[in-house]
Amino acid sequence: MSDFVRQKATNSTFINGESWVVLSDIEQRIKAKIEAAGTPLKDWDINIYRGILTGYNEAFIISGEKKQEILANCKTVEERIKTDELIRPILRGKDIKRYGYNFADKWLINTHNGIKEKGVKPIDIKDYPAIKKYLDAFYPELEKRSDQGDTLYNLRNCAYTDDFSKQKIMYPNMTKYLPFYLDDKSFMQNDKSFMITGKHIAFLTAFLNSSVFKYCFIDNFPELQGGTRELRKIFLDKISVLKVSDKINREFEKLVHILQDLVAKRKSTKDLEIEIDEKIFDLYSLTKEERKTIGFIEIQ
Repeated sequence: MSDFVRQKATNSTFINGESWVVLSDIEQRIKAKIEAAGTPLKDWDINIYRGILTGYNEAFIISGEKKQEILANCKTVEERIKTDELIRPILRGKDIKRYGYNFADKWLINTHNGIKEKGVKPIDIKDYPAIKKYLDAFYPELEKRSDQGDTLYNLRNCAYTDDFSKQKIMYPNMTKYLPFYLDDKSFMQNDKSFMITGKHIAFLTAFLNSSVFKYCFIDNFPELQGGTRELRKIFLDKISVLKVSDKINREFEKLVHILQDLVAKRKSTKDLEIEIDEKIFDLYSLTKEERKTIGFIEIQ
C-alpha cells in the first residue's frame, strides 16, 4: 500500500475551507479560474424565492378536472371569467426538468392575501361563490391550518406573489439532475421549488444548466440519499457566475428559447447544449485542455 501511495500520490490542496474537496491540479485551475471571473449570486441583481406554501395542498392544488367542475358551477359568464383567472397552472418541484417541464394538469386556487406594500387587496371569497362552495368542503382543515391569510380562505402573506407572473428561473429544492427552466408562461410553483427573478436570468439559466456549472459547483450542494442534491438559497447564493452584458444575455435568451422549444417537442437538444457550453467556455477564456477536461456533462 505504501509503495502504491508513493507512486500514485498527487499534491492537492483543500479549497475554500467550507468543504473538503480533493482536486487534481487542472481541476483546481479550472475551478479557480471560473470562481475568480464570477460574482457570487448574492451580489447579482436577482431575487431567489421559494414557491407557494398553502398550508393544505389537498384543497388549494386541484386537478384540471376539478377546475372545470368549479367553473361549471359559476352562475354567470363574468363569474366564470374571474374564477378562471384566479385558478393558475402550477408546477411542483418534481415537474421541473432541464430546459422544460412535465405539466401534470395541476392548478392553484390563488386566493392570495394581497400585497399591502403595493395596495393590492386580499382576494374576497364572496366574489368567487363557486370557489367558496368548493373550499367549504374543507372548512375544518382550512380553519386549523397555520399558513393562512386574513381569512381561512386566503393563502398566507406573500410579498412577492407578483413575481410568479414575471420571467423567472424555476428549479426544484432537491434534485439529482440539477434542472433549471426559464419560465415565460407565468406558472405558479409549490414550496418544493424555488424561483429566480431579476437581471440577466436567461444567461443564468444557460449557465446553471451548463457543463461548467456541474463540473465546478455540484459539490457545493449537500448530497443526500440516492445522489440527490439540496439546492437551497444559502448554497446557491455562494455560486460565483460571470456577469454579462444585456447583449450577451439576449443572445443566450434566443438560444434558451430555441432549446426549450426542442425539449417541448421532444427533439434532441445535445448539439445545441454543446454549442451553449462552447459559448460559455469562450466567455471564461478556457483553454483547449480545460475544455476537454470538462467535456459535456449530462446527469442521467
